[in-house]
Amino acid sequence: MKASSVPAKSRLKPVLRHRRARGAVLVIVMWIALGLVSVALLFGGSMMLEYRAADNAVAARQAETAAAGAARYVRFLLSDLTTPGEPLDAADYSAEAVPVGEARFWLVGRDPNEDPDEHPRFGLVDEAGKLNLNTATREMLELLPRMTAELAAAIVDWRDEDDDLSPDGAESETYLKLDPPYNCKNAPFESVDELRLVYGADLEILYGEDTNRNGVLDPNEDDGDASPPSDNADGRLDAGICEYLTVYSRQSNTQADGTPRVNINGGRRQIEEVLVEALGETRTAEIMPLLGPGGQFRSLLEFYYRGQITLDEAALLEDVLTVSDGDEIRGLVNIITAPEPVLLCLPGIGEEGAPAVIAYRQNKTADELATVAWLLAALAPERALEAGPYITVKSYQWTADVAATGRNGRGLARIQWVFDLAGGQPTTLYRRDLSHLGWPLGVDLRATLTAEAREEQR
Repeated sequence: MKASSVPAKSRLKPVLRHRRARGAVLVIVMWIALGLVSVALLFGGSMMLEYRAADNAVAARQAETAAAGAARYVRFLLSDLTTPGEPLDAADYSAEAVPVGEARFWLVGRDPNEDPDEHPRFGLVDEAGKLNLNTATREMLELLPRMTAELAAAIVDWRDEDDDLSPDGAESETYLKLDPPYNCKNAPFESVDELRLVYGADLEILYGEDTNRNGVLDPNEDDGDASPPSDNADGRLDAGICEYLTVYSRQSNTQADGTPRVNINGGRRQIEEVLVEALGETRTAEIMPLLGPGGQFRSLLEFYYRGQITLDEAALLEDVLTVSDGDEIRGLVNIITAPEPVLLCLPGIGEEGAPAVIAYRQNKTADELATVAWLLAALAPERALEAGPYITVKSYQWTADVAATGRNGRGLARIQWVFDLAGGQPTTLYRRDLSHLGWPLGVDLRATLTAEAREEQR
């Protein structure tokens, strides 16, 4: 056999070129595959983000719908009251984790008998348990936590009708020097938020440590200067003045059936007729001489005290009698639902009497607190009588501070409503979206909802 005349090296070149071509093709295929995998991963990640965004959008819409449902629920609850004006018992309605489809809502509330801590309270908030910005005296305002004498004077100047400058107060001359300038209103407050316009009302005074306005001591409100707001890290929530103020408290000066109440300063004959109808002739004959020949009663409490009228008897008269001829009475403070900082602002109660009032009203039934006359049992008569012109046990305006989440605890919506029952049926006085203030339901509930969401996703 004849040996090939082609050198071995030459015979190997096509083989090497073929192998190199195959290797290049493999590299190209691998790069293409890697590119396709990268595109697939990128597309998958993008789709996952889109899915999560869509899921969060659905949760947010569910939360908004649940918040609106909560408002309808509260409106129905108030319209179904047997006797409008009576304080609500939180045990009689749902206020915590109320389901609305996949969503839930909470009514962010307060406990008037306890200091706020890290645990949220749930329920409607009584506007009559606060001081009314349009009727409280300067002396009463000055007793609020964080309040200054200058701000109290400026509040009075803002709401009065004249341009006369109160000592330490502020009128248009002061406001026109601001940037931008504006005039003093010289008219009643329309909302508590209007305080932001009053000279000297900075955020620390208005909201204190409770910057998200939920009545809960959140971690960032108890860490000193580590995170906003600035706080003293004392384990207590020091709220600002807005927590204790309202502009809505009022009640119609009519009886439950719509007829006008009888003014006890209108003459003895009218009083006698009411007493006979409610208590009978024998008891009326005992009471009338105790009331004296006549004169002005500053409050129903004074009438009960002078007539030695019992709690049960006063409860029968509470809705019938009045000391005013006006169509409505504004600014009375409900001593059943007012927290201690509000009680200590009331003449006669003050710092010494507020704890006694809270201690007395705890564990009492609605019937035992159905009349202002119970204050005579909680305080010395002279102190109770001094408070008499400023107090009530009726409430007709309620705040529903609704916090709602969608499915898996996401999509927070927080909307605040104020409902008014003074006209008989609930009407909406105020609505504001507070979602921008952040999570209002405390650390523990947030952890619980997060755990539930993780469990749901497994």
